[in-house]
Formats: sequence, C-alpha cells, structure tokens
Amino acid sequence: MANVSVYNMEGSEVGKLDLNDSVFAVDVNEHLMHMAVVLQLANKRQGTQKAKTRSEVSGGGKKPWRQKGTGHARQGSTRSPQWTGGGVVFAPTPRDYSFKMNKKEKAGALKSALTTKVNEEKFFVMDSLKFDEIKTKKMVSVLDALKVNKALVVLDGEDNDNVEVSARNIAGVRTVYSNAINVYDILKYDTIIITKSAVAKIEEVYA
Repeated sequence: MANVSVYNMEGSEVGKLDLNDSVFAVDVNEHLMHMAVVLQLANKRQGTQKAKTRSEVSGGGKKPWRQKGTGHARQGSTRSPQWTGGGVVFAPTPRDYSFKMNKKEKAGALKSALTTKVNEEKFFVMDSLKFDEIKTKKMVSVLDALKVNKALVVLDGEDNDNVEVSARNIAGVRTVYSNAINVYDILKYDTIIITKSAVAKIEEVYA
C-alpha cells in the first residue's frame, strides 16, 4: 500500500497516510494518459477556421487568354490557386475536433497520472488547508514551506474560497476541486498539493 507523509501549513510532517492502491498505485498506462490529454486539448478547439477553395472564390469564369499561341502557359481561370486572389488548394473548413473516451479509459488515465506523481514523490498531502482571510502571502508561505514552485492545489470544495482566491494570482499555481481534477493539469504541474479530505473524495469515486 502506498504510504505518504502528511504535512501541516508550516511544512512540518504531522503523520502518515495510507493511499488506496487501486487509485494511487496502479500500473501506469502512458497510452491512456496521452489519449486523455489529446482529448482535453481537442475538445477545447473551436474548429472555426475557414478559407475558400477555387470553387468558392468569386470571379474567374472566363478563360483569361486563348489556349495556344500567346507564349504563356495555358490557363483556365484567374481563380486557380497559382493566381493572386485565387482559391486555396486544400482549404481548411469548420469541423469538430472532439472525440470521446469511455468511463474506464478516463478513470485509468487519471489513476495512472496520480500514480506517476506518487512514484515521483511529488504528491504532498496536507492535513488541512484553510485561511481565515484572503491573503496571497499566506499561500506563498505554504508553498515555500513545502519547497514547491509550480503546483496543482487540489481542494475538497468545502469552505475553500479563501484558499482558492489567495492562490489565484500566483504564477505557476492552479487550484482545482477534487471532483474536477483532470489528467492534463496533473501532468502539467510539477507537484500536487492535496488535502486529506480531497484524497478521501477521490478514493471514494475511483476506488
């Protein structure tokens, strides 16, 4: 069973936590993680790019000069791709880039990403993470105590508004609730800082 240290907001170790092996110690499937990242990025794409082909550009109905005897190459239309103002050869058209993964694949990708961070010892569990007021300095002090710069802070979603706003203006730090955690963010940020209650919620869903 994976076992990690639990820290307080001063960066001191205050205990140990046994993680569920079915979530945090699975066989890492890099293919599923890659699929999950591509899916998230593809689903964000608007797909609204558009250029006109030669059939859509106005004009060009008349043959510019006769077929033979001019000394020029033969031309059938002034809207051919080689002409200025002509159409684009393989013009992009609006399309939907999104695709789907089934529930098992999504869960497998997320578990693999979490396991990767645990194996790399970049998974910090906090006994609690709550602020009485919105203060960026407090969040910076927590990060400094853990010796972390670029981090994904995972919260349980209960009474975490002050923490979320305090971390909002720190470069390289992102907060996310346990029910919205995703593979792309896990892999993008060097370290995961997560509360014990958030770990419990993730295990409840994916174990």
